[in-house]
Amino acid sequence: MTGTAKAPAFRHKGAMADTAAAHQLAQVNIARLLAPLDHPQLAEFVANLDPVNAEAEQADGFVWRLKDEAGNATHIEAFSWDVGESAGLIVNMSVWVDMEHLTDFVYGAMHRAVLRQRRDWFASVQEHTTGCWWVPAGETPTTADAEDRVRHLRAHGPTPWAFTLREHFPAPAPGGGYEPVSTVPAARTSEGLAQLC
Repeated sequence: MTGTAKAPAFRHKGAMADTAAAHQLAQVNIARLLAPLDHPQLAEFVANLDPVNAEAEQADGFVWRLKDEAGNATHIEAFSWDVGESAGLIVNMSVWVDMEHLTDFVYGAMHRAVLRQRRDWFASVQEHTTGCWWVPAGETPTTADAEDRVRHLRAHGPTPWAFTLREHFPAPAPGGGYEPVSTVPAARTSEGLAQLC
């Protein structure tokens, strides 16, 4: 990643997409780049950022997404420990009212068309690169929160503390929450779940 990340700006759709729910769904998705963002290999990906982000913000159930003053998150520094030998790492993080609304967007026509090309832009990764967790309604997750959840997901697999789009858990009861697993088993991977959204 190049440059210094500007302070993230946060946007809510209306006052809140669903004020009745006690919890909302946070998601993070990271990708290791095959080339720098200004390289011709990534030109189509970069060109799709604004349209895809605009569609997300207009989607039913959208609450918030991580972005800088330029309107995207491509230069926000996070997950530096996971860059590996790639050309850099980008992070996408958002909050939705529930899993149904998130998956409606992820598997919608526009986002699915972009997903089909991900191998042209992003390195194949065996570890989990997408994680979800429940946050109290109105709470904005941080990139540090996201890093904790992805590390937990990689160590323990899907649990109520951190899970995936395919293997997920219901929101906790109002006033409740989930705790991380306290023991540390061998790291788990999931080839099919990497770079899902």
